[in-house]
Amino acid sequence: MGELHLEVYVERMCREYGVAYRETPTRRCEFVYTHRKQTGGAGQFARIAGYFEPMESDPETGRDTDIEKGFKAAILKGSLCGAPITSIRFVLKDGTFHVVDSSELAFRVCTIVALCENYAKTQSVILEPIMTVEVVAPVEFQSSVIGGVTSRRGTILDSEVHDDEFTVTAEVALNNMFGYSSQLRGQTQGKGEFTMEYKTHRATRSWTVQQSTR
Repeated sequence: MGELHLEVYVERMCREYGVAYRETPTRRCEFVYTHRKQTGGAGQFARIAGYFEPMESDPETGRDTDIEKGFKAAILKGSLCGAPITSIRFVLKDGTFHVVDSSELAFRVCTIVALCENYAKTQSVILEPIMTVEVVAPVEFQSSVIGGVTSRRGTILDSEVHDDEFTVTAEVALNNMFGYSSQLRGQTQGKGEFTMEYKTHRATRSWTVQQSTR
């Protein structure tokens, strides 16, 4: 697998999984937010109270209410790196409306701004794609190959020797795999090869966050 294959894989990740990076909250945040706007005629008014919290997965719901539409619009782009927000639950506990000024738009905007203003309190993190990487090479290069994988912050899962070659399986962040094709060729005199497939998303390390937000 070469650098072109990695670029194609990133494009595939964006197409099949929506985006390479994601964002997710790590703690619950209570809020009360009021949206009020006067334009000369009928204004906009909406007040909502509730909380945001982490959740295991994003369940599908039925028909969207005005508030649900606002929530789905708000989670399309997080403030950490601009990635979609996943695994977040929004619980509405209370709300207030005005007979004249309240509308679908008012409650949508109220929900969007409520999340934007309280998002930092959820202590969200950036999630990056983690790949299962399998490397096959002549056994005399085993030590250098394993060292190369760990230098890319990979976690070795298994290593097996079969006759004159060995196979090492590891978990490595997709972002850390760029340039590995050239490194592996140099370490194995062009005799090693590797494959990888998507496994999961996992919270990035602090140094990766800085790269993803550039």
